[in-house]
Parts: sequence; C-alpha cells; structure tokens
Amino acid sequence: MQRFCLALDLVDDPELIKEYEQYHAPGSAWPEVTQHDIDAGVTNIEIFRTGNRMFMILETDDAFTFEKKAAFDTTNPKIAAWEELMWKFQKPLPWAKPGQKWILMDRIFKS
Repeated sequence: MQRFCLALDLVDDPELIKEYEQYHAPGSAWPEVTQHDIDAGVTNIEIFRTGNRMFMILETDDAFTFEKKAAFDTTNPKIAAWEELMWKFQKPLPWAKPGQKWILMDRIFKS
C-alpha cells in the first residue's frame, strides 16, 4: 500500500462549500467516479476541510502512479464531467501549475 497526502483550496463561498460537501456526502459521490478510482488502484480516499483548505489522504495499491491514473482518467468521459463540475468549487493553490488541482504534499515529520 502507498499513501499520499494532497491539498487544494475551495472557492471561499459558504454556499459553494456546502454544495461541494453535498457532492461528497456518504452515498452522494457519482458511483462511476468511485468505481473508476478503484479500477485505477485507489483503495481509500479521505478528504478533510478547514475553512476553504482541503486535505486528502489517498491510499493506493503498490502499482499505482499518478501518471497511470492521469492516462486512465482520459479514457472515461464521466471523469471529465466530474472534474469539470468540481472546478465550480475548487481553486488551485497559488503555487499550482496551470490546470493542476490537488497538490501532492511533502511529509516533513513522522514520529
């Protein structure tokens, strides 16, 4: 198993944040998207929020790479639709590359 931590900001609007959370409430995420993640080697996703900052823990199988996931995503139009919808709520971190959403975080401490 691999574990990655990523960060993203949401548009700082309480109504949009509420709507975003509704899309991610238990049973509300699009099943085609969650199945696609499983098929890509993602075994667990947890997302946390403070203010408009998001933090995601992504657990994957050992064969997972972000490059393979990105290539796999291009084969599924439902993923493109989900990502387009999510841009309504998400905004890149100031240091993100153009078009980049979730930014991989560097671990700086482990006990």
